[in-house]
Amino acid sequence: MAVTGVLASCGSSGSGSDGETELTVWMLTLEPTQKEAVETVVEGFEEANPGVNVEVEERATDAHKEALRQVAGTESGPDIYWYWMGPGLGGELIDAGLSMDLTEAYEQRGWTDRFSEAALSSVTRYGGYHGVPWTVQGEGIFYNKELFEQAGITSEPTTYEELVAAADKLVAAGITPIEFGGTVNWHVMRLLDSLIETKCGAETADALNTGEASWADQPCVTEAFTELKTWGEKYINEGFMGISNDDSSQLFYSGDAAMALEGSWFDANVVENGMDPANVGIFPFPTGTNRIYGFTEGFYVNTATEQPELALDFLDYATSAEVQEEVVGAFSPMSVNTEVAPATDNPLHELWPPIFESAEGLYMNNDQNLDLAATTEYWRIQNSVLTGDIAPEDAGEQFQQFLDANE
Repeated sequence: MAVTGVLASCGSSGSGSDGETELTVWMLTLEPTQKEAVETVVEGFEEANPGVNVEVEERATDAHKEALRQVAGTESGPDIYWYWMGPGLGGELIDAGLSMDLTEAYEQRGWTDRFSEAALSSVTRYGGYHGVPWTVQGEGIFYNKELFEQAGITSEPTTYEELVAAADKLVAAGITPIEFGGTVNWHVMRLLDSLIETKCGAETADALNTGEASWADQPCVTEAFTELKTWGEKYINEGFMGISNDDSSQLFYSGDAAMALEGSWFDANVVENGMDPANVGIFPFPTGTNRIYGFTEGFYVNTATEQPELALDFLDYATSAEVQEEVVGAFSPMSVNTEVAPATDNPLHELWPPIFESAEGLYMNNDQNLDLAATTEYWRIQNSVLTGDIAPEDAGEQFQQFLDANE
C-alpha cells in the first residue's frame, strides 16, 4: 500500500522501473479495518495477475478532492479513483471528463445483474454507466420498540400520514418522537431531504436537485418546508438546534426519544451504546416513492488510463462475490454484490437487505447532490425556517435566487 500526497509524481498506469505493470488507485485515508480489507483485495488481485503491481494512494478528504480536480482534463492522474457518487461530487468530475463511460463493460461483464437497483441508480443517472459501486449506505428510521408499544403504535408506519400519526401518539404518551442535533446542519437536513421526496415525488425532487426545475415554482417545496417547521415545533427534541448529532443520539440510546433518522453505520452505534438490538427496529422513511434514502460511493475509471481493461479487471475482481464475502462489513454492513449476505457481527445488519430489496432506486443526501456553496445556502434556509426567520412559503424562492445568482 503506497501512501503519497505528491500529485506531480503521479500519473496513469504504465510499466514500473522493475518491469511490472502498475495500476494506480486513489482513495481517501483508510481506517485500519478498511486498510486491511483493501490490502486483501490488492494482494488477491496481484496474486491472480502476476506482473501487476497495484499502488493505492491515500489522501485526506480535501486533498483528495483537490488532486482529482487538478488532473481533470489532463493525461495525468490515477487509473482508478474512489469518490462519492452524487451529482455535486462524482457528477462534477464526470462533467469535467474524468470518468470513463463503462456501458460496454457493464454489458460484457454482467455487472447490471451484480448490483442492486439502488446502487445502479447512482451509476446510470448521468447517461451511460459511470463508476462501479463500492458501498451503498442506506438511511432510515431506527425506532425503540418498547416506546412504540407504550404509545400504542402496533406496526411500522408505511405512509407519511401513518408516520405523523405515530409521532402524535408518542407526544400524547409523553415521549419525544424523534431526535436531531441541529448544530451540524446535515443531521436535520436528512429530514428536509425526505420531506422534499415525500411532498414532491421522485421525478420533481430529482429535477430540483439537478437544476432542471425551479425551487421557486413548485408548491411542493413550500409543503416540505411547512412540514419541516411542524416537525421542529411538535416532534423533535426540545433545544435540538443547540446540540450536535452526537448529543442528540444519546437521547435515543437512553430511551428518551423513540426514533432516529440514521444510516446503516448506526447499527454499530446502537449496540456500542448499550441498547439491546432486539428492541430496535428499522423502517424506511415512508415517502411514497419507494426509493430508499442514502448514498453510494464507488470507483471510477479515469479516461486517461493507459490500461482500461486492467482497471476493469481489478474492479470486477474487487466486487465479485468471492472477494466481497471476505471484506463485507469493512466499509458498510452490506455488500454492493447482491449475492453476498450482510455482515453477521450485529443483528441489525440483517434488517437492511429487505429494505434494499424492496426499494425502487435511491434518493440521495442533498449535501452530495449540491455543490458546497449551494449546500451551505440550503442549510441556512433550512435552519432559518426552523427558527422562524424565514417563512416556509419564502424558502424555495430564496434558494432559487441563490442558485440563479451563482450559476
